[in-house]
Amino acid sequence: MTPGLMAARRIAGRAVRYLLLLLFLVVLIGPFAWQLSTSLKGLGESIFSYPPDLVPDEPTLRNYARVIETIPVWRYGFNSLVVAVLSAVSNCVFGSMAGYALARMNFKGRKLVFAAFLGTMIIPFEVIMVSVFLTSRSLGLVDTLLGVVLPTAVTGLSVLLCRNGFHNLPMAVEEAAMLDGAGEWQRFWRVALPSVRGTLAVVAIFSFVFAWDEFLWPLIVLSTPDNYTLTVGIQYLSGTFTADQRVIAAGTMIAVVPLLALFFALQRFFFRGVGEGAVKG
Repeated sequence: MTPGLMAARRIAGRAVRYLLLLLFLVVLIGPFAWQLSTSLKGLGESIFSYPPDLVPDEPTLRNYARVIETIPVWRYGFNSLVVAVLSAVSNCVFGSMAGYALARMNFKGRKLVFAAFLGTMIIPFEVIMVSVFLTSRSLGLVDTLLGVVLPTAVTGLSVLLCRNGFHNLPMAVEEAAMLDGAGEWQRFWRVALPSVRGTLAVVAIFSFVFAWDEFLWPLIVLSTPDNYTLTVGIQYLSGTFTADQRVIAAGTMIAVVPLLALFFALQRFFFRGVGEGAVKG
């Protein structure tokens, strides 16, 4: 094969990769860009023009003001923040404990327990929703924020990520701690846990995002409007402003922007944690 042909193949391969990346970028960013553009358009601008006009002629924040006037955004946002933070903390605490036990402790039935955790990841929540509601009612957690947190207090994904993070740690570090007389809890708390901070960041981000975005379970378990989370509260915009997609888009952006800010603030820890929790072959 001539050098010219090899160079042409490299250029063609690079062009195909960039085209695929561009396609994925359009698919992923396109809806978000359209929602953002719609939320900033005034009543005199068309939102269904073709081709789509993503740059408003006269950007306005009036749609966001109408959202705040219609629903108590700050209260609903605070409720969502409480639920998301509690879910992130509980997943980090309980997920790390379970993950450490599965990665480092030898006990009868460990593989079976690990398989059970993996099994929970493929079970749709709708299958167990009724039993979870009955459990919440028996605990007196219906119509409370703690009741919203209950199903996501610890997930199979959090346990799996923590287990992989601990499993990839060199045993020599803990063996040195054992020689110094450190017990199981001391090795977990002082040696292993600080070494997987990146994995914990990934667990916290995933847990926060899933809890913040959750709609179905809060809608079922909450009945008092003052306890609504932001995703549940925003549904009222669909009924009040059904004909005005601008206001609905503004409400959607209010719910999405905090997640984007969280991710960009913690992306360094996120990508480091993905490397820590990589599954070895």
